[in-house]
Amino acid sequence: MIKDQRKNERITREAGAWHALLNDPHPRIETEDLEAFSLWRSDPENRAEYDRIDDISRGVRALQDDPDIRLATAEALARGPERRRLVMRLGARRVRVVIGSLVAASVVAAVAGGYISLRPTYATDVGQSFSTRLADGSQLTLDTDSQVRVRFSGSERRIELLRGQALFEVAHNAQRPFIVQAGDTRVRATGTRFEVRRIGQDVRITLTEGSVEVVDKDATAKTWRLKPGEALSLKPADASTATPTPVDIQTATSWTSGTVTFQDMPLEDAVAELNRYSRSKIVLGDGAPRTRRISGVFSTGDNDDFIAALSAYYGLQGDRKPNGDIELQPERGPKT
Repeated sequence: MIKDQRKNERITREAGAWHALLNDPHPRIETEDLEAFSLWRSDPENRAEYDRIDDISRGVRALQDDPDIRLATAEALARGPERRRLVMRLGARRVRVVIGSLVAASVVAAVAGGYISLRPTYATDVGQSFSTRLADGSQLTLDTDSQVRVRFSGSERRIELLRGQALFEVAHNAQRPFIVQAGDTRVRATGTRFEVRRIGQDVRITLTEGSVEVVDKDATAKTWRLKPGEALSLKPADASTATPTPVDIQTATSWTSGTVTFQDMPLEDAVAELNRYSRSKIVLGDGAPRTRRISGVFSTGDNDDFIAALSAYYGLQGDRKPNGDIELQPERGPKT
């Protein structure tokens, strides 16, 4: 009995720590923190307790206009929050989380700001992917080397895509529009499934379900409305002339299952896509058939099958460089 009570108390402390970290208005969340949280939350008891605390936090919003709560909040703000460090060991990982009083912090955030401020930053490293459910119930999935910043308020749900690629499965809420900002491009949805990719200043939006509206600073007189199965590619130089094009949804979103699908794609473009998932790059040497078209499904982060296919069909051989890159050069003429 005592052992069970201590276990429950420990789970509650850890759940509170994770909730405080992931909902901190000014978070410093590293990729290994997200991995550790995913590992911790894979335990059904941990997940249930985290969800319970999250439900309590949501419920606090209804108290923001209560006079007694406002008074208590003012007193709490005057005292200042007491914080302490909690070190959690999850397997071989050691994660430091700064926490305070969960309920008090939630009330202060809800009353002082008019809502609970949820502004975490999520990021993945090269070759990694990550998926999480946001505070509004929407699902966020990040591709390799990607970063987003969440800015939820009482009137809108805004996410800034800083780099990379993200898939959004949006929970419907007509009173709080869901907006993704990627550089100068803004995508607005109310209930839908779509992905946004940002490489430098180039942005591509692919819609799989529902509808979205897209505007861009370089095309102020235009608003694009995409249909499922359409994609829109925007480049600063020619944004005003961009038009939606049909795409194969399964191919466009295959990265969510750890693969990339090429359909009649130039070899140099296929190599560039695979290189996003690995620190060791494929380099096309002199004489490599850069413009030859390639089709196939390949695992992300493991280029061996891809290189083997090129060697078999185009007579290329790989030369590993000191930095780990592999340069492909012709060994013999392409097979006919």
